[in-house]
Amino acid sequence: MAKITYVEHGGKEHTVEVANGLTVMEGARDNNIPGIEADCGGACACSTCHVYVDPAWVDKLPAKDDMEEDMLDFAYEPDPERSRLTCQLKVTDALDGLRVQMPEKQI
Repeated sequence: MAKITYVEHGGKEHTVEVANGLTVMEGARDNNIPGIEADCGGACACSTCHVYVDPAWVDKLPAKDDMEEDMLDFAYEPDPERSRLTCQLKVTDALDGLRVQMPEKQI
């Protein structure tokens, strides 16, 4: 189980516990966190679960694969360093304390 903090674009924070094995996207969905739409349900076929990872966490996460990189091209204002798709981030104890910020909108 990991505590993950989701920060809305306006600054409101939601810290929730997410079970290991789920994705960061599923944690947002299951806890009704606004700002992550996840239109494709986690199939890495859209970019509506896009977030900006807190700078302290960028190097702690697994590298993006080619599919995630391609989908991020469709995200709203992607950041080459900090942008991630939450459907591609599996929750483990190592993610305890992760902070992600939602973009202004999902497209």
